[in-house]
Amino acid sequence: MARVAAELLPCFEGGGQVHLRGDLGAGKTTLVRSLLREMGFAGRVKSPSYGLIESYALPGRQVHHLDLYRLSHGEELAFLGIEELFDGDALILIEWPEKAQGFLPQPDWIVQLSDAPSGGRAIRFWKP
Repeated sequence: MARVAAELLPCFEGGGQVHLRGDLGAGKTTLVRSLLREMGFAGRVKSPSYGLIESYALPGRQVHHLDLYRLSHGEELAFLGIEELFDGDALILIEWPEKAQGFLPQPDWIVQLSDAPSGGRAIRFWKP
């Protein structure tokens, strides 16, 4: 994932919203950890599964990592007060965006992770 993060990072230099799609255990959080490491973050990177949001202040940049797996309905986003996250030039990495379909702005990028038939991971990356 470190190599993938290094290749993807230039696309995210201006910030924006990235939807990370894939089954449980596909490597979404591992990719986020790798991206943060590539950006120079040396601290602990934990999954936001229970808190839903983890934010990281990096020199000249803010990164927000959301894990929406536990949402029952996209309307729950309104209670989290995340609207301000989408203002500005922060990089927003969202796992399980389909849980909030219709309640999130259009993503700038989509990353799809899945098991490759030959083993390892298959990664698709596109701009919608």
